[in-house]
Amino acid sequence: MEQYIAGIDLGGTNIKAGIFDTDYHVIKEISIPTEAAKGPQHVLSRIRDTLTILTNDNGERIDSIQCLGIGIPGLLDPQEGLSIFSPNFPDWEQIHIVNELKSFYDFPIYIDNDVRMNLYGEWRLGSGRGFHNVVLLTLGTGLGSGIVNDGRVVYGTSYSAGEIGHMNMYRNGRPCKCGSSGCLGRYVSAVGMVNTFKEKLDKGATSILQKWVRNEYGSLTALMISEAYDLGDPLAIEVMHETGTLLGYGLANVVNLLNPEIIIVGGGMAAAGDRLLNSVRETVNSHALKLSGSRCRIVQAELGDRAGTVGAALYAQEKFAANKP
Repeated sequence: MEQYIAGIDLGGTNIKAGIFDTDYHVIKEISIPTEAAKGPQHVLSRIRDTLTILTNDNGERIDSIQCLGIGIPGLLDPQEGLSIFSPNFPDWEQIHIVNELKSFYDFPIYIDNDVRMNLYGEWRLGSGRGFHNVVLLTLGTGLGSGIVNDGRVVYGTSYSAGEIGHMNMYRNGRPCKCGSSGCLGRYVSAVGMVNTFKEKLDKGATSILQKWVRNEYGSLTALMISEAYDLGDPLAIEVMHETGTLLGYGLANVVNLLNPEIIIVGGGMAAAGDRLLNSVRETVNSHALKLSGSRCRIVQAELGDRAGTVGAALYAQEKFAANKP
């Protein structure tokens, strides 16, 4: 019987899942609503639902799965299979994912942070192929990151390494859920960029977006800002440039500290492409150490939404192979 590997990207809104052959060719991919508001046990049952759909719809039996990897946002202990806390899920604390699921399946289950799962995907099969020193950013609602140093993923003492989004950029800046203020992710993210745009409108700036949303600023999105940028809207151009410049200052610190070969920018906001990244590159080139900066490329991610699921499958297969007797 041919063996398959399953990967799941657990999000606050949707669960994305895929089943792959051992060369990571896609057999089937699906996305179903997480329904996080219904509580942890319901979310766990939704994870089981994805595996049922993946295997039944393909005529594949559940015992054809060799191993499963799950990417989970928030703090966790991958060695214990424990999700300590996730801000995207109500009442989600100290959830032992592996123990909760292993009674249903005969194959081993491995968990890690969702951003690191994206990192595994992009590093091995995407923009990071062939590199040994890689930083991945995921720009979406927030700013996540993962690090490969000398060919090894960096975890840190409490599996929390790589929190670039919580780099302090302003001593008395916007408050952050981490308890600090002025964190990079509060400005360089989809939410952060929209908030910057709103602040400028509140101070009297004007934009074509005011007509688009009929002055209902709550409906502004980062995509709208990109579209207005393409139409030459001065405020959209200013905000995109300001956001990219601030990210560039943050990444200049990252370049100086970690000396990566490549920085990969993924997540929904990465769709802004060079509108954002040109300012990032210019700032890094101007402010990072010359030798380190000259050896580092800043590029868009290749795999898109698939990075999390295929990365989870890659991670699981590596763990499975390492734990074989």
